[in-house]
Amino acid sequence: MANYDGKPHWYVVHTYSGYENKVKVDIEKTIENRNLQDQILDVQVPMMTEFELKNGEKRQVQRKIFPGYVLLHMCMNDDTWYVVRNTRGVTGFVGPGSKPVPLSEEEVAKLGMYPPDTTVPFEVGDMVRVIAGPWADTVSDIKSINTGKQRITINVEMFGRETAVELSFTDVKKL
Repeated sequence: MANYDGKPHWYVVHTYSGYENKVKVDIEKTIENRNLQDQILDVQVPMMTEFELKNGEKRQVQRKIFPGYVLLHMCMNDDTWYVVRNTRGVTGFVGPGSKPVPLSEEEVAKLGMYPPDTTVPFEVGDMVRVIAGPWADTVSDIKSINTGKQRITINVEMFGRETAVELSFTDVKKL
């Protein structure tokens, strides 16, 4: 049926629109209840930070990069396939027919999805330059790192004062 090599790969699951976070929570609960932590390693709803102007104020908002999809880092087998496929809100794996196809290493890298055992390319205190988004070309030092979400926090000057901003690993370049 699927790629049963016993190694974890990233898979994409299609969900009802608006159910992405509910599916993520439900799968995480099932992982805990059935002790599947060694088989389903990570569940992600890729988000990006955008800024919108509302009533003259600039607000930071989180938007889904792929509405209707959830990414899973898992070892594919009959049990994990069944658990994910029968989660409420999941319409199926992405792939021809009902055969889940793992993302390639290039696709995973482009998404900025690092496997949990990958070394983080940054350390707190490293100087980085922002290469994407509204803070492009800003240079700052890293204040904190969230390895699970592959995000760092830096301070930027906004309205004459320092403000903490969370960015993806892929949005910055180490100096």
